Amino acid sequence: MHSGIVSGGAYPLSSKAHSSRPVSPSPDCLSSEQTYSGTHTFLRAPRVKQAKSGDFAVLGVPLDIATSNRPGARLGPDAVRCASAQLAELKAYPGGFDPLNFVDVVDLGDAWLDYGFPQTIPAMIEEAASDVVATGAFLCSLGGDHFISYPLLKAHAKTHGQMALIHFDAHTDTWTPRVGRDGSVELNHGTMFAQAIDDGLIDPARSSQIGIRTWVDDAKGMNIFDNMVVAEKGAAAIAAMVKELAGDMPCYLTVDVDCLDPAFAPGTGTPVMAGLTPRELLAMLRKLDELNIVGCDVVEVAPAYDQGGITALAAATVVYEQVCRLARRNGAVPASYPAPRIGARAFR
Repeated sequence: MHSGIVSGGAYPLSSKAHSSRPVSPSPDCLSSEQTYSGTHTFLRAPRVKQAKSGDFAVLGVPLDIATSNRPGARLGPDAVRCASAQLAELKAYPGGFDPLNFVDVVDLGDAWLDYGFPQTIPAMIEEAASDVVATGAFLCSLGGDHFISYPLLKAHAKTHGQMALIHFDAHTDTWTPRVGRDGSVELNHGTMFAQAIDDGLIDPARSSQIGIRTWVDDAKGMNIFDNMVVAEKGAAAIAAMVKELAGDMPCYLTVDVDCLDPAFAPGTGTPVMAGLTPRELLAMLRKLDELNIVGCDVVEVAPAYDQGGITALAAATVVYEQVCRLARRNGAVPASYPAPRIGARAFR
């Protein structure tokens, strides 16, 4: 019997003689590794120390000390990276193109945060993000709890000025922030957008919050498309209003996975019933191509509460959609399946 060497061990092959050896896929093909193997980077992108202009740069921000309910989002970045592996297997749907042929995706690993001195963490996140934004790369951050958006907004505002916030969430996160005796900002994942408005980082009149289904007494002037409005108007109409409000202003996109119903995203710290469906969320995201989105984050994946990795997959898909958005901007031409026909009639 013939034998072959597989991953360092001897395994029997077939009793029939083999005329050729298996051929490994080329490193530049769509999927150059098995889906379930390899190191964890987003879409198996190269791990780099520094981004360059034009890159789609992924940065993990493993923070969960600002959460108000279940902790665990510090493990979110790795879970999202793991879930992203299967997204690199096939061409994009919809579209039928490989976005990695049009966008240079790189993974910067995780920002270093000193948990022994939590008061230093906002500045550490801001510094890590500022270094990336200053290169001209597009920064996509993986949370972590939602507080990380505050220092990320500060980093982006240095380059882009005041922005419109495009915010998918179950919560507005505009509860009144508390200020420490030393003037420090509260580390709280429910108050940071009120703080960002007070600091002039975002323009509430041009900003949109979508999927909201909790109450806040002071909306801080934000445009709220709550879950009932989304269900009534539909994804296309909501996206059109979001685009009209933002206009040509620089936009920052933030997606809290608890915008989705807990049936689709159980792995999060503060789940709320009656949320968006994945189809609604993706439909709205895909209609925002014309917006000038200058940065984004996807937050609040807490894998300890996940079921089968579906929350991490949802978050990874949101990030992947941003890669596809930039691919379309860079010349990717979307295709679609032919309309089904019965006789002379096309169904579409």
